[in-house]
Parts: sequence; structure tokens; C-alpha cells
Amino acid sequence: MKKKIVITGAAGLVGQNLIPRLKSKGLSDLVAIDKHAANMAVLEQHHPEVRTLCCNLAASNGTSSLRWQDELAGCDALVIGHAQIGGTDPSEFVRNNVEATEHLLEEAIRHRVPYVVNISSSVVNSMAIDDYTETKKKQEALVLSSGIRQVVLRPTIMFGWFDRKHLGWLARFMQRVPVFPVPGSGRFLRQPLFAGDFCNVIVSSIEHETIGTYNITGQERIDYIDLIAAVKRATSAKAHIQKVPYRLFREMLRVNAMFNKDPAFTVKQLEALVTPDVFEVIDWPGIFGVRATPLQEALDTTFRDPVYSKIALHF
Repeated sequence: MKKKIVITGAAGLVGQNLIPRLKSKGLSDLVAIDKHAANMAVLEQHHPEVRTLCCNLAASNGTSSLRWQDELAGCDALVIGHAQIGGTDPSEFVRNNVEATEHLLEEAIRHRVPYVVNISSSVVNSMAIDDYTETKKKQEALVLSSGIRQVVLRPTIMFGWFDRKHLGWLARFMQRVPVFPVPGSGRFLRQPLFAGDFCNVIVSSIEHETIGTYNITGQERIDYIDLIAAVKRATSAKAHIQKVPYRLFREMLRVNAMFNKDPAFTVKQLEALVTPDVFEVIDWPGIFGVRATPLQEALDTTFRDPVYSKIALHF
């Protein structure tokens, strides 16, 4: 199958996991776009044959010296994967989730891109109110209103190789400290999704040009404290899991943010963690013809792989 595929946010968690799976299907005409130079270097090291452009989609709407716009010419499928997922500056979420998408869609329409994989998020259905949630809602709406044929995929929180935040960061932290703090009771329902499975859904979408909106939710429900225990088993970490009163935990995060401009875990993310969301579970393995990897197997794959488990992306 000969298709030119352009991927934005390609140096992040999804992009780094997606590219090898596209290659395994014989899809070799790939263009990777991302603004993060250090993480792009990681991608280039493992996939030197992939065309890469280190560009900020939000910085310009037509004057970039690297001309990412031109790469949309002849594009058969555009995977919209760029997103600001963390941080404390509200303007960064607007710039990278909304403005960058506006610029990208303008060029996609101009170049008559025929198909889009719109990587949205389960947070568009969340009760949480924060910068990430609100700008992801706007991003999804922008892509939907573009008029381009598309599939909308709304994944829950993901983990896998190259995870610099979420479970990846928690696992590395757990391996460095004697005590691992958990807020409150730790009984907050999670529905984690293996990034490898999600990327297989994207590949299937591109192969069949699937259209529609799908909630891609982790098939297994688990409380946060039990998920942390499962990560501990997968990593063989020695840290003692200790419950910490919620207010104290929140204050610890607030103080940390005073000294760290890009913290891995913020007060807003803590509030999202304890929000009692339950996301719809559909038969996406059957719809897309992919296997849902059992949770503990996925964690073992993530944290025990002799090569990929050692790679940590930069913040």
C-alpha cells in the first residue's frame, strides 16, 4: 500500500510508537513534524529513513523556513497528534492545541488533504475543567468543522514506550525513591490505554480510511493505587507505596510548581485524577481488528523491553 502520511506531534508518545507500526505495514513514505528538537533527535536515531521537520506549527502560518506546509502536498493521510498535555502556562495550551491546529488545517484544506486521523482525547467527555480539557475540546471541534473526511479517536490516558509523563514518569520516580506517595485513599478509577494498542487502531484507520467518532478506552478498569502496585510489579521497584492526605499532597505539588516551570504532575492534573469520570467502553478491538493487550502484559512490555524501556523523552 503506497500512501504518504504526515504526522504532527510525531516525537511524542503516540508518534514514537506509531512510526514503527506504520513501517511494519510497509508504509514508508512518512513525514514526521514536531517542534521538540531533543525528542525529534530520538526519533531520527531509531528511524533515520523518515523525513523529519523540527517546526513549531503555531509560530507561523506560512513563512516557516523549513516549509512544513509544503509537506502536505500529495499527503494521503494526516495524523494530527500535536498537543500540549502538561504545564502551568495557560497560553501554551492555547498556542499548541488551538492556534497550531488552525494553521495546520488551513494548509491541509489548501493542499486538499483527503483524510485525517484526528487524535482527540477522552477529556472532551470529562467533568474536569482545566486548560488541557478546554483546549482539547476546541481542537477537536476545529478539526471536525474542517470538512475533511476523518476519524475521531478519543483515547483515555495512555502509557507505553517513550512515556515521559503519566505512568512513565511515575515508574521512573518510583525506582528512585524509597517511598512512593499516593493522594488520599488512592481509590480513583482509571481506564489506562496501552499506546501500542492505540497506534494499531490508528494504523487500521489509515488502511481502511475509517470515518466516525470512537472512544478508545482502556478495556480494564482499575483504581489508581492498584495501578501503581501493578507498575511496581512490572518495574521490580522497591519503593513503599504510602497514602498521603489529599490536602498535603496538593500542597506538595503547589510548592514543587514554584521551583519547576514544567512539572510532570500539577495541581490541575491531581484534580483531574480524582474527578469521578467513567468513560464508555466500546468494542474497538472488533471494530478496528486489533488485539487489546491485557493490562499487566502491557505494563510488562512497557517497562521490561531491553531497548525501548530505557528511553525517556525530554520534557
